[in-house]
Amino acid sequence: MTTVLIVDDQPLQRFGFRMLLESTPDTEVVGEAGHGAEAVRQSALLRPDVILMDVRMPGMDGIEATRRIIAAGGRSRILVLTTFDLDEYAHAALRAGASGFLLKDALPEELLAGIRAVASGDAVIAPALTRRLLDAYAHRLPTSAPDPDADHPRLRALTEREREILVAIGRGWTNGEIAERLVLSESTVKTHVGRVLAKIGARDRVQAVILAYDLGLARPGTPD
Repeated sequence: MTTVLIVDDQPLQRFGFRMLLESTPDTEVVGEAGHGAEAVRQSALLRPDVILMDVRMPGMDGIEATRRIIAAGGRSRILVLTTFDLDEYAHAALRAGASGFLLKDALPEELLAGIRAVASGDAVIAPALTRRLLDAYAHRLPTSAPDPDADHPRLRALTEREREILVAIGRGWTNGEIAERLVLSESTVKTHVGRVLAKIGARDRVQAVILAYDLGLARPGTPD
């Protein structure tokens, strides 16, 4: 059973999400919040598996709430809900620690699949969409280190092959594409990806992509 906290400043929107989730046997709504500060409190109290986080709310918005929840080290994973597929707020929320984002008008089955994916430790955003998102807002990424930071502490534990995998993740390649281009089996790639995420301390693939961009391992326009 996946427990869910719904965060949205619109009561009717929360009601709609609750109706959908309560009609599904493997999800349980454990609480609702109408703004970011309440979401932070409810997250600490209820410890839900997944938080459906609206971004634009009065007072503390979803970005700051995401940042505080992640910084607190809780078990909850955050799925951002946004109006636009390349919303700059969604990008900021990903950098704050969210595990992905979906459009508010996503089909019910897409929302449920996204919740399950996030709860299992996966990222909701497909690798290609992740790259499109980061490319669109690449000017917001740090520019102080133009050359790849190969000696960064979070990379030192990686083997040469694992660094190749991280670069491939940063380029937006799927596991199938990585397998094909590096001449590996998909099961081997999946194992490598898991090890890379563990060694660099990334919660999921989305955070690995952001780290690859931050360290200069992937850049907009990087050839495939």
